[in-house]
Amino acid sequence: MLHLRVIAPADRSAEVVDLLAAEAGVTHLAVLPGVARQPRGDLILCDVVRESADGVLRGLQQLGVEASGGISADDVELTISASADRAAEKAPGSGADAVVWDEIAAKTGEQTELSGTYLVLIVVATMIAGIGVLLDQPILIVGAMVVGPEFGPLAALCVALLRRRLDVIGRSVQALTVGFLAAMVATVLSTWALTAAGLVTEEMLRADRPLTSFIWRPDALSWVVGLLAGVAGMLSLTSKKSGSLVGVLISVTTVPAAANVAVAAAYGVWDEAGGSALQLVINVCAIVLAGLLTLLVQQAWWWDVARRNRLARSPAAG
Repeated sequence: MLHLRVIAPADRSAEVVDLLAAEAGVTHLAVLPGVARQPRGDLILCDVVRESADGVLRGLQQLGVEASGGISADDVELTISASADRAAEKAPGSGADAVVWDEIAAKTGEQTELSGTYLVLIVVATMIAGIGVLLDQPILIVGAMVVGPEFGPLAALCVALLRRRLDVIGRSVQALTVGFLAAMVATVLSTWALTAAGLVTEEMLRADRPLTSFIWRPDALSWVVGLLAGVAGMLSLTSKKSGSLVGVLISVTTVPAAANVAVAAAYGVWDEAGGSALQLVINVCAIVLAGLLTLLVQQAWWWDVARRNRLARSPAAG
């Protein structure tokens, strides 16, 4: 359930209240006339079940509330209310499967910022993976996958493609491109430094590495795993299942592939660098494609749920 706070101009307040009161999934509706000061207007509070939230937010935006007032929403962790139970029963669909598109767009949009934290995380993750590649240590590879922040921009790219947000698409591509390039350059430099210190050698890269050789030997299964991870990752975001997202992060070799490119380039082993680069491209493309298709299916599903709900509530249906 979401808790909505709406500031509506006095001349639009009645329309907002009517819209909320007519929605079966809305409960705990309260109106505080004239209390809002910036911007001025009425403060309207309510709780809405997740399966109705997207339609309610869309209706408020159609009334132009965000232009002259404001809308904010917070997750409600606990609700003890018979009225809330009735709202959940009346609302169409399942709350566990509900997608609140504005929430997803806001959440993923934050991941496109090319911040210092993002760059440090992707550089550190790639350097860890680079050491894991040389030592043939899957534990280090898995650790690097979890640390890597690249799934955020990938998810944002999927949502932006669906909503045709060219600005977000540009920021997502920039974050991925600059992030991976910076991480690979840093890993090349760190590999040279570790080699000069006698901690690693080129022979470690050229030796048989049965536990991590999959990183630079892409095959058909690489594409399959990337597609499956894209589906699971997008579902974990839209359904707020953070535990599932961790599983996705350790299933796709984006950061390890970038690390292997850097380490192989540092030693001039270009065939391995090329294989790793291909693995990186395959996984990025597969995740984006699968994530976009997942969003399209979810969008179509909820459009159908909303259509059937309107038909059920129409006078003709009665």
